[in-house]
Amino acid sequence: MGRVAAGRAPEELERRLGLRDAVVIGLGSMIGAGVFAALAPAARAAGSGLLLGLAVAAVVAFCNATSSARLAARYPASGGTYVYGRARLGDFWGYLAGWAFVVGKTASCAAMALTVGAYAWPGQAHAVAVAAVVALTAVNYAGVQKSAWLTRVVVAIVLAVLAAVVVASLTSGAASASRLDVRGDASFGGVLQAAGLLFFAFAGYARIATLGEEVRDPARTIPRAVPLALGITLVVYALVAVSSLAVLGPERLGRASAPLSEAVRAAGADWLAPAVRVGAAVAATGSLLALILGVSRTTLAMARDRHLPHVLSAVHPRFKVPHRAELAVGAVVAVLAAVVDVRGAIGFSSFGVLVYYAIANASAWTLTSETGRPPRLVPAAGLAGCLLLAFALPAASVVTGAAVLAAGAAAYAVRRALTGRSAG
Repeated sequence: MGRVAAGRAPEELERRLGLRDAVVIGLGSMIGAGVFAALAPAARAAGSGLLLGLAVAAVVAFCNATSSARLAARYPASGGTYVYGRARLGDFWGYLAGWAFVVGKTASCAAMALTVGAYAWPGQAHAVAVAAVVALTAVNYAGVQKSAWLTRVVVAIVLAVLAAVVVASLTSGAASASRLDVRGDASFGGVLQAAGLLFFAFAGYARIATLGEEVRDPARTIPRAVPLALGITLVVYALVAVSSLAVLGPERLGRASAPLSEAVRAAGADWLAPAVRVGAAVAATGSLLALILGVSRTTLAMARDRHLPHVLSAVHPRFKVPHRAELAVGAVVAVLAAVVDVRGAIGFSSFGVLVYYAIANASAWTLTSETGRPPRLVPAAGLAGCLLLAFALPAASVVTGAAVLAAGAAAYAVRRALTGRSAG
């Protein structure tokens, strides 16, 4: 088996997060900008089977969340599946998970920053995106508790906006139960593709696991926080999907460029449209904050093991955060957000995240009852579900994602050849 750490023990982060903080960070990661945009492409793929796609995504997410929570309680260190894969499957599999997460989520950070800019000031989207990255990197640098506090504010605003959308839609004369019929044009392939698109609305629960080194009593806190955050998110997403379908129907929802704004207009609540716009910008900000947190912690773990430059493994003596990793991630994301529009070119990120969770489920399968293994069905269903959804994605996403993973594997092989170290 691969080792979690080698050589001199690294300086540890400080455990400052309680159950409420962990749940809020998970909510901030999941209830983000995706809910304002993901419904439309999912409806295009699944038609009237949108709710079935949401259910499939939720089941896979639940399996992944359960496996991740058990592993995080067993290995309460920063890095998430990078750490679990090394400990349970060997060095290469942990590295591959870390590579998929860091590369894919760095692109996602840039895309989310541009989403903030597009909603807040469309004419200056790149400038606003860079400013958002700089500001949130500064918040993270000042300590994880300040990040958790800001996330609480973001979650409260977004939930208030979504509640207003649901109430306005379901109480309007435009709402129709007939539009929720799951028969009709739904196909098996379409439902799976919609599930693959909607899955990433739930993927933020990994942020709780990647912060494992900063959570108090992780063996109790993480297994409780993950399902709580996931359950709340599922309820919110189901309500938003039902209300949007009720006023728009699957065909109109699938064509919408801003589905929730169109839903409130169809419901006769045009006054809510500006609030939805603000909510989307705030949600994207919350998602960006959580993404930077997660990527920097996985970067820290990989730097500790010298898969990334070891200088990034430093922990700030006062703030107890991986400050160099945070600054490095922030700098790369700021450059990407300033010069390219990656919102339409991050399909490999979706593929990579599913591979990341597939490795998490495979790692959980190797646990024993004494080490906290979940029921065998959970990691088995999670692994199969991740692979099924990954290959149900559009062909371009699969090819690009596989190429990025292959590049990471080649880099690993070169490093191993140069250093002569065992792969595990």
